[in-house]
Amino acid sequence: MAALHFTKDNFEKEVLQSDVPVLVDFWATWCGPCQMVLPIIEELSEELTGVKIGKVNVDEEMELAKQYRVMSIPTLIVFKDGKKVNMAVGAQGKEEIKALLGL
Repeated sequence: MAALHFTKDNFEKEVLQSDVPVLVDFWATWCGPCQMVLPIIEELSEELTGVKIGKVNVDEEMELAKQYRVMSIPTLIVFKDGKKVNMAVGAQGKEEIKALLGL
């Protein structure tokens, strides 16, 4: 399954009410490090089961970025049972991202 696109309209249902852990990548099209992480996010979304992986474009969803205090991008946040349980700022490798998810 390709990485999902989260917006303020679907964030609560897709992320906060999810019954599986969710990795959210806060990114922007103009961000170089975000573009480096993007293929890894897509790859993991195809490989991993039992988790949901998606992206929030901070230019389009400034409200969500502000709500979760995203100051730098890329920012990766893991949500479990509707709560933020892990977070990393800056470009991360595949193994680091899996570790964020506890895998």
